[in-house]
Amino acid sequence: MSTVAVTEFIDASTADVWRLLTDLAARPGWLSTADQVEALTPGPFGPGTSWRECRERPDGELLVEEFLVVEAVPPHRLVLSSAGVGVDYRITWTLRSVERRRRARTAVTVEQEAEVTAAYGRLVTFLLGGLAARAVESALRRDLADLARALPSTGAPAAA
Repeated sequence: MSTVAVTEFIDASTADVWRLLTDLAARPGWLSTADQVEALTPGPFGPGTSWRECRERPDGELLVEEFLVVEAVPPHRLVLSSAGVGVDYRITWTLRSVERRRRARTAVTVEQEAEVTAAYGRLVTFLLGGLAARAVESALRRDLADLARALPSTGAPAAA
């Protein structure tokens, strides 16, 4: 299993970050690589919620991914799973409130774990492991930067 993790500090409350992160209808508006998001399950966002997302890869190719919420602990932890071709993914978002100059700020860490599920997945991991990890890190950093840009700094004092 390979793991890549990235952390970004966002000048917004954990509640605001959580609200945007879990609003499926809003995803194409803030996530620069998401062209379309389709909810696959009805009802409120939480464990069992699933959706399909069309994303553009760096090479311009369209990638369709399906995500399933495995765990949701508002506004602190979101765990998703996504089945890939020969590799299954687990994506964990962790939101931690921090105070900076008495202003609301959130440390957001996103961690992607990849578990090989087929023999050809092991071969690809062996041959392209480092390159793939750098590509994943770049994608996670882009997603976090998109999230930060979409959340205007509240400028409000941090909640106690």
